[in-house]
Amino acid sequence: MSIKINHLKHVYNAGTIFEKTALYDINITIQTGEFIGLIGHTGSGKSTLIQHLNGTISPTEGEILLDDENIHKDKAKLREVRQRIGLAFQYPEHQLFEMTVYKDVAFGPSNMKLSEQEIDKRVREALQTVGLSESVYEKSPFELSGGQKRRVAIAGVLAMNPEVLILDEPTAGLDPKGRDEILYAIKKLHEKRGITIILVSHSMEDVAKLADRLIVMEKGRVAMTGTPKEVFARVEELEKIGLAAPQISYVLAELKQKGYDLPNDIYTVEEAVKALYTLLKGEEKL
Repeated sequence: MSIKINHLKHVYNAGTIFEKTALYDINITIQTGEFIGLIGHTGSGKSTLIQHLNGTISPTEGEILLDDENIHKDKAKLREVRQRIGLAFQYPEHQLFEMTVYKDVAFGPSNMKLSEQEIDKRVREALQTVGLSESVYEKSPFELSGGQKRRVAIAGVLAMNPEVLILDEPTAGLDPKGRDEILYAIKKLHEKRGITIILVSHSMEDVAKLADRLIVMEKGRVAMTGTPKEVFARVEELEKIGLAAPQISYVLAELKQKGYDLPNDIYTVEEAVKALYTLLKGEEKL
């Protein structure tokens, strides 16, 4: 399912003294199966943008097209749109409310009037996808760790079988273990299901590792877009808008200044380890 955003503008409190334009003439196309990293400083318009994608809020101007059909053409179909495009807000675990993990994940599919067999299938598949075993199914979600709660909340969205999954800062507030659990689950989800994922993040390391393409927002506009390597190569422009390249690239830049022959376009720890290993092995042979 492709998403096309044409000339999108959004104004909050239009016509009042509190009027504020959050988005200006946004034009973006997202292809089926892409993994998009959406980055930008606080207040850049990221959250406003993603809320438009499943019809949570409506454009002041412009349109959102799913498979070339305007999602606001027929308001009665917005519920279907929200099933096709799942949105997990920041701190989604705050929306957990059922007595057990199983019931919480089953809530969405149950409201879709599915059979008990289909609901059970979806719940189990969703929990398995985020790496939670049957041992937690009958536990209260409030007994779980922060990372596990976050995964339960994401499983609740997945159980709706969305074609697109939007994750707003999914690792916010988690300890390193919980953060790694979430990122691993997201990576495996994309590999297994091949669905379109839009990851909103302040972590340059996370989007460098996971995303196929980055969209950089600044003051309500798209400042740049491209692969992680293309975007992070423009480090001076990123720094001017309050962002940066992943930390590992600065470490390697220091090593290059000290005379080590390393590539310029390394932005993940994994790439850095391979490059340093190759360099050191080469020096051993000399």
